Amino acid sequence: MGAIKTVSIVGVGLIGGSFSLALRRVGYRGTILGVSSPSTSSRALDRGVIDEACALDAALPRSDLVYMAQPVLRIVGELERVRQLVPDRALVTDAGSTKVAIVERARELFSSGPDFIGGHPMAGREGRGVEFAQADLFDGATYALVPTGDDLPDSPVATEFGALLDAMGCHRKVMRAADHDRIVGWTSHMPQLVSTALAAAISDHLAEPGDLEIAGDGLRDMTRLAASPHEVWADILRTNQGAIDKAIEAFIREMESLRKALSKDAAEKHFERAQSLRARLPGP
Repeated sequence: MGAIKTVSIVGVGLIGGSFSLALRRVGYRGTILGVSSPSTSSRALDRGVIDEACALDAALPRSDLVYMAQPVLRIVGELERVRQLVPDRALVTDAGSTKVAIVERARELFSSGPDFIGGHPMAGREGRGVEFAQADLFDGATYALVPTGDDLPDSPVATEFGALLDAMGCHRKVMRAADHDRIVGWTSHMPQLVSTALAAAISDHLAEPGDLEIAGDGLRDMTRLAASPHEVWADILRTNQGAIDKAIEAFIREMESLRKALSKDAAEKHFERAQSLRARLPGP
């Protein structure tokens, strides 16, 4: 066994549970502890996602790797307690959807060790909770890694963590916290809000029972993200408000320009630019 003998998953939901299952899929044989509510821990134990359910103060002193997979502001609020409990040999990482608030707080607390790496797996599903966790969720996904300093730590635990991500099929991308939040404001957060706004507008204007009977796959595709509950997004919107605001402002300008182009039969260039972006996207 390598440097990581015990892993603590703090927040055994979709992401934390999937990370645990992915560890087993790639051959990790150490102990996996789960820190969650009693009901979540019970479901995680029943599924074999974790080996033991523990309280935070019991799990962290035993841990070589601490994987925080909670809402962003919950992570920020618990970092000080984590720093007090975790041994100096350990690596603490997170899976929060925004990075500036988390990494800035971690930089204050972890400057003299143990190691901390901010993280964000660009993977998910519409379903929430450990019931939806899957061992291959990260396979093929970009995994953003955000150091608190100029470079990632090179301790044995940090090196092994990177190797485990590679074995899971992740594409590691090291970046600064501010760059991460700016980019996901465009690529993740604005699409969610556009889908939400579209579904809300249609809901208000097509309220009759039969109105949606002629809705096609285009509407289903465009409103898929609208199924996400606000509680999943509340911390994301709060901690990346500046980047999201700039993206929405630009989107509104684009919509206004497209609306004006309709009367001039000049929408073709908008379609061409959109097709160009679509062609650049990775994946199918």
